Amino acid sequence: MIELAGVRFGYGDGGAVVDRVDLRLGPGLTLLVGPNGCGKSTLLKLMAGVEPPDSGRVSIAGHDLWREEVAARRPLAYLPEHPDLSPYASVLEVARLVCRLRGEPLARAEAALAEAGLGDRAHASVRELSAGQRRRALLATAWIGTPRVALLDEPLESLDRGLRERVVGWVAELVAGGATVVVVSHELEPFAPLAGAAVTLREGGVVGPVALASEPAGRLALLERLARGACGSGPR
Repeated sequence: MIELAGVRFGYGDGGAVVDRVDLRLGPGLTLLVGPNGCGKSTLLKLMAGVEPPDSGRVSIAGHDLWREEVAARRPLAYLPEHPDLSPYASVLEVARLVCRLRGEPLARAEAALAEAGLGDRAHASVRELSAGQRRRALLATAWIGTPRVALLDEPLESLDRGLRERVVGWVAELVAGGATVVVVSHELEPFAPLAGAAVTLREGGVVGPVALASEPAGRLALLERLARGACGSGPR
């Protein structure tokens, strides 16, 4: 469960990007959609604890993300759109750190890197990796353990067909296991069949969650309207 209560956030003196947002997201896949620049990635960063809210409260599974950090962050996996890892650590060191944080065996680090196609780059430093390889390194860390909350920003970007299918399959596994998953993606078709609801932002406020139709064509049509900035209707 993710809960935002009265959350407001802005960058510098530029005004609020997210303004007085109240939102509760439970198990299942929610697609976070809307036009470029509406605040999707910012909202995801607030949910992930990357940015602290200027006011209000963000909680994960009932734990305040900034007051009970260890408990709130333990079940959380976050994949940002732009990979940002310590440049001088090796890929394996990063993955092993995640194993320690999640209480997983250290051997899981090498297995996850192999799944992401980085088995032969495990001992390379992050600064030696291409942008695509850094993205795969982040995917590998997300695959360590079984997160109960997964926040994914453009998870299919720069991936080949095999890894794209692996990511969509992983999301399906998480949803089937009762996890709360939020995805921002310009590619709606791969995730639309798995999604139970959608959320969009309008002038800093949240619209949704909007329930999605069971009929595939109607579901995708509604998602595309929301992605263009049209407001839908549905339960909050």
